Amino acid sequence: MTEKAVPPPYLSFDPASRRVRLSPREPAFVQNPYEAYAFLHAASPAFFWEDYGHWCFGGYDDVNRLLRDRRFGRQNPAGVPDSRGVDQDCSHLASFDAVEAHSMLELEPPIHTRLRTLVNRAFVSRQVERLRPRVEALANELIDSFPTGEPFDLIPAYATPLPITIIAEMLGVPVEMGPQLLDWSHQLVAMYTLGRTRETEETANRAARDFSAFLRGYVAERRDAPGDDLLSLLIAAHEGDQKLSEDELVSSVILLLNAGHEATVHQTGNAVRAVLQQGGDPRRFVTTAEETAATVEECLRFEAPLHMFNRYAYQEMEAAPGITVKPGEQIGLLLGMANRDPAAFADPHAFLPGRADQKNVSFGAGIHFCIGAPLARLELQVSLKVLFERLPGIKLASEPHFRDSYHFHGLEALPVSA
Repeated sequence: MTEKAVPPPYLSFDPASRRVRLSPREPAFVQNPYEAYAFLHAASPAFFWEDYGHWCFGGYDDVNRLLRDRRFGRQNPAGVPDSRGVDQDCSHLASFDAVEAHSMLELEPPIHTRLRTLVNRAFVSRQVERLRPRVEALANELIDSFPTGEPFDLIPAYATPLPITIIAEMLGVPVEMGPQLLDWSHQLVAMYTLGRTRETEETANRAARDFSAFLRGYVAERRDAPGDDLLSLLIAAHEGDQKLSEDELVSSVILLLNAGHEATVHQTGNAVRAVLQQGGDPRRFVTTAEETAATVEECLRFEAPLHMFNRYAYQEMEAAPGITVKPGEQIGLLLGMANRDPAAFADPHAFLPGRADQKNVSFGAGIHFCIGAPLARLELQVSLKVLFERLPGIKLASEPHFRDSYHFHGLEALPVSA
């Protein structure tokens, strides 16, 4: 550890064992994890996080490498379900586990390869770029309905309805179901936070049951009367003589709905906050298509919406010098920390869309690279450009605060005045 590497008061670090004590719910850490990340980059970017009980990696090269290393994967070697935070009785999670058991996010080849090929073929066939005019029109509609003369919260007014409307329209499910889809999604993703309770689990199980039942009804309708939507394309998608089973179809649609808005909502709020904190005219960041794209990439690097992604080890191996993991053990890959690695980025804590070292791991890497990345990038490019061009005087009405969640890094609210 260098002389200058002084831990923040809420973090305890033992340099001999590389063990860290740091509550992921510590308010100061939730609001600004980069202070702790800066210390850990200097002290040990690979460390054993005692609060989680596994090794974590925050160096950019390590995270990028381990995301691609096929000796690690998402699928628990012991099978689904994994051990729960409350107890080992999983009988109350039958519906949730049924969804997880067929989710490509939680599976490895060869099943993952087949599912991703089928889903990706249908997804790409929609030609995401063709959605740009619709996203632009929706962004303008939402801005037209902003309140005037008083501060308002940009998250429910703009960041949330835009991606949920687009993914609902793509899939062919009713847009008016948006609030219900959001509720189900939030209840499901609560399962991935540290310290969940029995109540959290039972709520998530009900959400999985109701979400699945809702989708099975729409699948039946689309089988009888296919439309020009992603759900119909997924039903028809096949690779050779293989098609998605109904269970696989339901899990895939739930994943696309959740992934199609959850991270984008957080990233939109984070991006607007980051740009407005730079001061001056925000239009300078979206002058051309190229500058807008560069701004989006810097927003993804600067304030990622997901900070930890877990992997299981499939064999005993040295994950990094001096760090051996055994089969079945988890590791944590710290995406937000990797994106601020001083060994990978010049001036990593500065917001510089034109930086020469522009890259990020916010969408992951390897076979689990986010399937919705092109859509998320398009939505962010359009939503930021339209917002700042329509409202160049938009300002933060007060300092936003991040939600009490470490894995999913997004704002509770984004109060602005225009």
